[in-house]
Amino acid sequence: MQDEIELPRPSTERPAEEVRTPTLISPPESKTPPTATHKRNQADFGLSKHDRNSEPVDASALSRALERFEQAGRVRERTPTASPSRKRQRIYGDRFIPNRSGQDLQASFSLLHEDGSPATPSKSVRRSAHEVNFQQTDQANSTYSAVIRHELFESTVPQAIPQSLSPTESATLRHSGRSHTPPARTTSTLPAPNLTPSTPHKNLFSYQSPRHSYSGQPTPSRTPQSRHGINLNARSEIYSLSPVKYSSQRMLLSPQRTPRAVSKVPYKVLDAPDLADDFYLNLVDWGSQNTLGVGLGSCVYMWNSNSGRVTKLCELNDDTVTSVNWIQRGSHIAIGTNRGYVQIWDAQSQRRLRTMLGHTARVGALAWNEHILTSGSRDRTIYHRDVRQPDQWLRKLVGHKQEVCGLKWNADDQQLASGGNDNKLMVWEKLNAEPTFKWSEHQAAVKAIAWSPHQRGLLASGGGTADRTIKFWNTLISPTGPSPSSLAAASAAASAAGPDSVPNSPTAPANLLNSLDTGSQVCNLAWSRNSNEIVSTHGYSQNQIIVWKYPSMQQVVSLTGHTYRVLYLAMSPDGQVIVTGAGDETLRFWNAFKKKERSSGLNTMDNWGVIR
Repeated sequence: MQDEIELPRPSTERPAEEVRTPTLISPPESKTPPTATHKRNQADFGLSKHDRNSEPVDASALSRALERFEQAGRVRERTPTASPSRKRQRIYGDRFIPNRSGQDLQASFSLLHEDGSPATPSKSVRRSAHEVNFQQTDQANSTYSAVIRHELFESTVPQAIPQSLSPTESATLRHSGRSHTPPARTTSTLPAPNLTPSTPHKNLFSYQSPRHSYSGQPTPSRTPQSRHGINLNARSEIYSLSPVKYSSQRMLLSPQRTPRAVSKVPYKVLDAPDLADDFYLNLVDWGSQNTLGVGLGSCVYMWNSNSGRVTKLCELNDDTVTSVNWIQRGSHIAIGTNRGYVQIWDAQSQRRLRTMLGHTARVGALAWNEHILTSGSRDRTIYHRDVRQPDQWLRKLVGHKQEVCGLKWNADDQQLASGGNDNKLMVWEKLNAEPTFKWSEHQAAVKAIAWSPHQRGLLASGGGTADRTIKFWNTLISPTGPSPSSLAAASAAASAAGPDSVPNSPTAPANLLNSLDTGSQVCNLAWSRNSNEIVSTHGYSQNQIIVWKYPSMQQVVSLTGHTYRVLYLAMSPDGQVIVTGAGDETLRFWNAFKKKERSSGLNTMDNWGVIR
């Protein structure tokens, strides 16, 4: 009797169509191959793994089993003529390009994380997303570039040598060290070099130690004892487990100053309704008693930083406030009006002390120097007023051709800087009627003026929309000729200037130390009292506040938030907080500077009050 193989009958609990194995499509990025329709299913034929090595089956029994299988509703698959093999992805050309057929690319893109998006964001978007750590990133990139340069070239950078050089000039060029940037001017008669970059003639990938250097001293070999002796140098490269040289390790392990973290969000925002959007006015000032004065329309309000209390100082009748300025020490505040008046008020008693006349147009700039009050007006004149005397003014200065919009006193050197809408910057000595310096380097109105508290005679000025530059001046240079000390200060400032600075032209005055293009209108400037940094506020078109490191002029932080031009700037008495005002009728307070570093007093004589 012939052996018969009993095949499993299909289950009656589920339809026959469900027993058939469906064809599966591999999900995106899955390494599981798709189910092949031509593969033989072992369960369908009832063959287990140990049945493959059994004896051949009788043909008649197999045919009867197949008939019984077809009657049960199963469809017999034809045995393929070729052996089953895994279908490989197609290869297009000489590169392997994955076949993305059968994938839902839209769904895959939607499931991607925001950081894994294949779209490359713009530079501004990347900077805004990672602006908190951009200083660390820039420092890491510069360190990486320095290490790579040192590993490849050490102290020299190979340069392409022109074919027409003599052997002596060629040797001199090869061993001249780092090339000059920009190249030094020489009176050579050689033809102009080809602008197309060429491969240097020096083979960068071969090394041969010269026997003697050009100085006549023998070049140290790899082994200090002898050519084949034992190298006793523990810092030799043959004993190093680091992929970089010892000198590069010292560079990486050297202490580096961590960049200062500055909050990008103002810690306080105050509403300032009717705050004028006028570039030529100065309506915000912070007094020595920690009180902020703000001119809003026809009123002047005071905000006490200690208590947070807002007080209305005064309200003008048929007039508007155009400028406010606190005295250096005390509670007196000067107010300039649109009708040309200058009023002095006592903030503690909230009463007006006196009203001074003289101007025929609005007073947009005020500056105190102890008991001397200086006012600048739209009538193009500047008045010095001694508040101790009954006279209306002490000295009248005529120099500007248009409205005077910037005034700042340097109390240490008794110099007054004035800026006007005529693009002129002037420096006046004491109460002289004629300016000592008159500069016309700016191409727009000069409102932003600031004297450095860290270096004598250093003046910073900023231009308007058509200029967009911050310029630094040395006012200690005599108009007749520079002194040795002033020349040394000018050279030091020029050598420390940043890469974005513009070198002075041959026609530029000797007083001009540096000029930086900021890219937008410069509205205000203020030096930090605690560090050698300067803050600038800008208008069109970015409306930002930037803190710069002087003299390198590298950006420490860029603060944004105002929707209009940042026309007003004031600093707290401790030098840590700045307040900015704009045409969006808001005052924003920023923690821009750190605390002043106090010395211990053990090694200095500054804290010795009395010597007994």
